[in-house]
Amino acid sequence: MHSIFDQFMITGQVVIITGGAGLIGRRHMEAVLEGGGIPVLLDIFEEPLQKAKEEYMAKYPDAVIETYVADITAEESLCEIRDALLAKYGHIDGLINNAANNPKMEGGSKNMGAIQFHNFPLDIWQEDLMVGLTGSFLCAKIFGTVMEKQGKGAIINISSDYGVISPNQSIYRKEGIPEEEQIIKPVSYSVVKHGLMGLTKYLATYWGKKGVRVNTLCPASLFNGQDEEFVKRISELIPMGRMSRPDEYPATVLYMLSDASSYMTGATVILDGGRTIW
Repeated sequence: MHSIFDQFMITGQVVIITGGAGLIGRRHMEAVLEGGGIPVLLDIFEEPLQKAKEEYMAKYPDAVIETYVADITAEESLCEIRDALLAKYGHIDGLINNAANNPKMEGGSKNMGAIQFHNFPLDIWQEDLMVGLTGSFLCAKIFGTVMEKQGKGAIINISSDYGVISPNQSIYRKEGIPEEEQIIKPVSYSVVKHGLMGLTKYLATYWGKKGVRVNTLCPASLFNGQDEEFVKRISELIPMGRMSRPDEYPATVLYMLSDASSYMTGATVILDGGRTIW
């Protein structure tokens, strides 16, 4: 008889992680490795992929970590990866749709700036939706169809607390700065994160009787060196009174990928310190 803890093991399972070289993508990889699975990291740049692989191979020397440079908005590229994985392993067992043009307060995001709704550029809107929604749709279509044929698989769409609530723009404001220069969280981010929940529900019903489970995970308020004033403002909106740590996600990801959650599909799992209940 298997123990409860045995249900969390995903030994030998091949799990694709888009945006795999990023901060949260690496934590998804950690979840897969802890469960005994084989993470397949997809990202658009080679160097971060190799750094992520080297870092985790040092921690898990017996692990197998696959990496592919990929544009998830290009169907042919994804088909090539699918074929390569099937030729090597014969199965694809999980998909974490994690890639997004994430507008971050800690700098460098062209879609996180002084761009008010009335002059939000069409090209940024289209690019954000292409990566966040179209990319997730294509990955689900190409890799999920393999799972359908196998009769088993798990997909996690990574949304956000902003897939449940609207951004509170006041936490991004700076005193003494004109309105037109205030930083705001962009409209495209909200639409993508809400849209991923719609994708989850659609696919959960579409594949409901075919063994493929599809769920949404909403990470929220991740601390990553943001300035003190921002951290204070956002923490005041959270019942637990603090931002989240990257290490607070992997256990939930492993649960959602594994047979421990075998009767869960179409669900939204919110890890937000209680923010969305206020």
